Amino acid sequence: QVQLVESGGGLVRAGGSLRLSCAASGRTVSSYIMAWFRQAPGKEREFVSAISWSYSSTYYADSVKGRFIISKDNAKNTMYLQMNSLKPEDTAVYYCALGRRLLGPYDAWGQGTQVTVSS
Repeated sequence: QVQLVESGGGLVRAGGSLRLSCAASGRTVSSYIMAWFRQAPGKEREFVSAISWSYSSTYYADSVKGRFIISKDNAKNTMYLQMNSLKPEDTAVYYCALGRRLLGPYDAWGQGTQVTVSS
């Protein structure tokens, strides 16, 4: 069974940057989709970005397109989310997830990492 561990969250001012990491262990992820979701207080969890581990295809929500960059390091089994030009509305708990298809279902989830953007 795969374990996912996120890191890199924190407090940043609007316009700043953060890089999130998601390390996978326990299973090869070569045939999977890995994704980032986020959930703000009082809101439903929403898709942020995803990457195909085999083909390196990337996908972004419209709200983050042009500001966030998803990437991966095959050797480290780790996915990253570089978040630039952060806005207060990006404040949320960010989760990484692993699944077979972009639209899900996602089989494994990390514990989440808090990102807070102050205005």
